[in-house]
Amino acid sequence: MNSVPEAIGVTRAAQKASIPVAISFTVETDGRLLTVQALGAAVAAVDEATGNGPAYFMINCAHPTHFETALAGNPRIRGLRANASSCSHEELGNCEVLDAGNPVELGGQFADLMRMNPRLTVVGGCCGTDHRHIEQDQPGDQSGGLTQAGRA
Repeated sequence: MNSVPEAIGVTRAAQKASIPVAISFTVETDGRLLTVQALGAAVAAVDEATGNGPAYFMINCAHPTHFETALAGNPRIRGLRANASSCSHEELGNCEVLDAGNPVELGGQFADLMRMNPRLTVVGGCCGTDHRHIEQDQPGDQSGGLTQAGRA
């Protein structure tokens, strides 16, 4: 999702239907929403408007280098679906061929983020990722990589 009003609308619809909802925000290269709102402020605004309605929040469609700072210290963010490429959304939109990034590097970044943020329980890929990225087992990674411990 790109904005707080969109997230509030989805959350309220889920509440009305009595179903749980996870809200996943897309962030830009600076870790902010397209609306320029900081991720933490967006999470707080949705929680305030909906009485902590979402079960949890996620970040999607961004490279770990774009959101690692915004993720730190936010216990409401429990999931990530990262892009393989560190390109901006505009750069990706103008690519003739989707940038697959570096699978080993992305696997290491995922492992580091999970070690630093143990509350992350939903981890997967978005633009440009495939089995090469998700299957990365990192040396010293006690979880056994992303494909084990229910983290795919």
